[in-house]
Amino acid sequence: MTGLAPPSGRRHRRVRSAVRGLPPTRRSSCPPDGTGDPEILSLVADPYTNPGATHERLRALLATFEARDDRRAVFLSIYARMTRAVARRVDADDFADSEWVADYLVAFANLYRQAVYDYERGALGAVAEPWRLAFEAADSGESLVVQDAMLGVNAHINYDLALALDAVGTSPDRATKRADHDRVIGIIERLVDDAQVSLADRDAEGLTALDGALGRLDERATVFTIGECRDSAWRTAVAMASRFRLRRRFARWHNATTSTGAARLVLSSYTSDRLHGTLVDLEQQSGEE
Repeated sequence: MTGLAPPSGRRHRRVRSAVRGLPPTRRSSCPPDGTGDPEILSLVADPYTNPGATHERLRALLATFEARDDRRAVFLSIYARMTRAVARRVDADDFADSEWVADYLVAFANLYRQAVYDYERGALGAVAEPWRLAFEAADSGESLVVQDAMLGVNAHINYDLALALDAVGTSPDRATKRADHDRVIGIIERLVDDAQVSLADRDAEGLTALDGALGRLDERATVFTIGECRDSAWRTAVAMASRFRLRRRFARWHNATTSTGAARLVLSSYTSDRLHGTLVDLEQQSGEE
């Protein structure tokens, strides 16, 4: 059984610094328990059951977020596209084990659905820290669009992915499942590569200028890459299924700690009000200026 590899030295140092040195968690403005938006709650109350229906319900949730100018739509606009792309590949039977991939897709989506449901009803104790940070940033209305996107991608891939793989199982026939897993992540990788253009078109006209102005700051903030996540999530999921209790516990701790550290690093612009305000202005400037 493959061992759980520790984070690389440089990545581990960056995540550790993020956990120690960045601002404290922002106070949530989500509603008290049980008083969330009824329409949003109705869309996420019941589990998803199959890929097609999952995509349709995610699209309905996205439309609801957009109608309310809810910044959670930024990440969901990316994620709904990913779900549709993978569902189409499942329908075309493009995987060695399409049934397993379908279960994987639904389990993955249900983790996001549950996080939205718990946050919306005010049950913050049930929301994993990476998701809480992402939702609170979106809720504040003060975050960069690119931060909303990165925080969602981080919570979903750096945190949820290993849990989804553990839920559907990486055995038996692990080699076949790993190959299908890599195909799924390949689809996600291509969509995330296109996300900047999409976000600039719909939410932030100055995003291209911002990327240039940030220099290497955005690369520094992006302590996760899709390639790293692909390998790390698989190893973590394998460790979560270990017969050794200590290894299982460490895998879950590692999964939560690194993804939370990454989220705090994405939020690092908040350490300077002047810097953050400048980046917000730059992100929102018209491409015609």
